[in-house]
Amino acid sequence: MLPNRYNFREVEPRLAQLWAEADLYAFDAACSGPIFTIDTPPPTVSGELHIGHCYSYTQTDVIARFHRMRGERVFYPMGFDDNGLPTERFVERTIKRKATEMERTEFIAHCLELIKRTEDRFEALWRRLSLSVDWRYRYSTISPQAQRTSQWSFIQLYQAGRAYTQIAPTLWCPECQTAIAQAEVDDTTLLTQFSTLAFRLSDGSILPIATTRPELLPACVAIFVHPADARYTHLIGTTASIESEGFSQKARIEVPILADELADPTKGSGAVMCCTFGDSTDVRWWRTHQLPLLAAIGRDGRMTALAGPLAGLPTNQARQRIPEHLADKGLILRQETIEHNVGTHERCSTPVEYLHTRQWFIRVLDQKERFLEAGRKIRWHPEHMHSRYEHWVENLQWDWCISRQRFLGVPIPAWTCRACGEIQLATLEQLPLDPRTTQPAQPCACGSTDFEPEQDVMDTWATSSCTPLIIGRSIDDPAWFAQHFPANLRPQAHDIIRTWAFYTIVKALYHTNEIPWQTVMVSGHALSAQRSKISKSKAHEEAGPLALIEPESADALRYWATSVKTGNDTFFNPETVATGRRLVTKLWNASRFAEARLEGLDHKSLAKMPEHLLPTDRWLLSRLARTVAYATTELERGEYATARTEVERFFWSDLCDNYLELAKARLYRREEAEREAAQWTLYHALLTVLKLLAPYLPYITEEIYQGL
Repeated sequence: MLPNRYNFREVEPRLAQLWAEADLYAFDAACSGPIFTIDTPPPTVSGELHIGHCYSYTQTDVIARFHRMRGERVFYPMGFDDNGLPTERFVERTIKRKATEMERTEFIAHCLELIKRTEDRFEALWRRLSLSVDWRYRYSTISPQAQRTSQWSFIQLYQAGRAYTQIAPTLWCPECQTAIAQAEVDDTTLLTQFSTLAFRLSDGSILPIATTRPELLPACVAIFVHPADARYTHLIGTTASIESEGFSQKARIEVPILADELADPTKGSGAVMCCTFGDSTDVRWWRTHQLPLLAAIGRDGRMTALAGPLAGLPTNQARQRIPEHLADKGLILRQETIEHNVGTHERCSTPVEYLHTRQWFIRVLDQKERFLEAGRKIRWHPEHMHSRYEHWVENLQWDWCISRQRFLGVPIPAWTCRACGEIQLATLEQLPLDPRTTQPAQPCACGSTDFEPEQDVMDTWATSSCTPLIIGRSIDDPAWFAQHFPANLRPQAHDIIRTWAFYTIVKALYHTNEIPWQTVMVSGHALSAQRSKISKSKAHEEAGPLALIEPESADALRYWATSVKTGNDTFFNPETVATGRRLVTKLWNASRFAEARLEGLDHKSLAKMPEHLLPTDRWLLSRLARTVAYATTELERGEYATARTEVERFFWSDLCDNYLELAKARLYRREEAEREAAQWTLYHALLTVLKLLAPYLPYITEEIYQGL
């Protein structure tokens, strides 16, 4: 008998433990039947999980449960992205010490200890939320298996000519003091001073030059004008100079005036400084015109010796001081405050610099059309998310920089021969390894055994882009890999299409010449009250998931998480959670009513359809059939919200408001035929509703199902 009141505080923990002990969601590799593999996004270990994770991961779980209920063998693993800069910053915040303040081994020990505790909390939350994950296949991107796969990928790409190292202008974060990739740069609008400087021409006249980066003046190597700009054509090939005492090693900076079509005649005065380096245009001019290389900014974001008396000053302070020096000399013609788009590091919001450093890259620029074609073979849902992928690929400007000057990460498995400069790679048998503590398996081809190990680690995306290869055991188990690759589904958020989706497609094509998954289901974000994405580093500012589950129930939270159309952002809405609680209560009460009216009947008698159904019975069954068909179609598309809305409409309106009122009298009558028809129809409809809602509300539906 179902009790009078549903006590979710007792039911949910009890069922969660029961399911865990029974390994209810274990993938059975020995059985036959279709496999549905999910390349689940491993959440980054960079803070505590927040309500936004419940939002997106519940949506994936609904799809997993739907396919499992259809008889498919669902392979639903869960990983944790626990290497790289985000995790390092989390550890530094937690222990209140910088990685640079201790030995590398000590810092990594802190990382691994905190990672373990945090991931255990992650798993506990996922279990409480009832994600139907097979936890036997839990993995992490810093684990030996993941490191082995990532290093194998690097070696394969290097041997294929896709990975290479060079000294070149690189996107650099001065705060994190590491190179970063183009995909890690956000466009941020900032207020800045737009200063027009007075350069002096050889005849003594003034050439106005406008800039937002006066701190780069010590590294100015040229001035560019458009070749068709009649104002300046007579100056091409001459020089211009500016007094620089007080912020340069030189008393005067003198540079050539050159022509290039990238100079915009409509911007500022039409004449623009080229400094090494302020932006990608400077890089292009430096390469095209073979200009000198001067570095005014160091890796720590401070001015170098090139800035003379300002050496060691942070760039933001130099940006103020240099115009003051120029103003004292009457060399500032105009200053105004403007809004300016600045590239910032997505991890710390620090403005990005362009520094000349040695890094490792994966070639992608020469394969754009191949990546675009691969994207067209994948089903994107919502469909418009495909355009985000295409836009990103079409606008790529840099090869993928994968090396990071950090501590916690997968080491680059290579050495450089000190005798001849050749790169020596690790062997497959050595993986995973750290080249700083391991020697190559054999001498260099030149005969030398004196090697310089790679000091850098790989970017976390270089490993997380291998998730289909990691869960597919691509190196060691070809049969397993054939079963699970390409995966059926990649669920992920829209903001990492440019990173996780793109990089995974790159790796899959380079290693297998196939797309990594059949479908990408793109989720939105749960937004804070300030309309910004809730992040792990700021999760304390919002109510945590467990703090919401305890008073509201996991089912009610899952209800909120599946209330918005696929791909849309949303706010956490307590009213939607309350609606979920009301649905749970209504399900319980309707089931108690049905249980009372079905008393004395066994499942065998309820399994057989009565011979004489009344028109009201047939009407309800027809509405039920339409609901099942519609919900199935929508779930196949990944539209969990519209599917659930239709099921709710049937339950509240057709079943409870209409049918129960129309059939209530028959359920109390003694006439056996009419009563049995109503009983069977009620039982069949309610049981079907429970099955339809089970992917969304697993706890309440299971408790009722077992009770009935």
